[in-house]
Amino acid sequence: MTKQVLFTFPQKLIKEPVIYDLGIKFNVVTNIRRADVSESKGWVVLELEGKEENIDKGIEWVISKGVRVDPVMGNIVEA
Repeated sequence: MTKQVLFTFPQKLIKEPVIYDLGIKFNVVTNIRRADVSESKGWVVLELEGKEENIDKGIEWVISKGVRVDPVMGNIVEA
């Protein structure tokens, strides 16, 4: 299964390896499609690939860390 999501990071989490940890802890392949990160905030559009239950548990974990997660519709990569 593949799901596209938007992660919005608060300043305190910008330097934390949240996306890496998501992939390792939940056996999910993370593919960054777009991103904008500064010292005060950051957002990343990710394509998550794996078992649906692993993706859902991973998203719950990311939310529990303090990251806002929103669904993304359509293909976000622009030519």
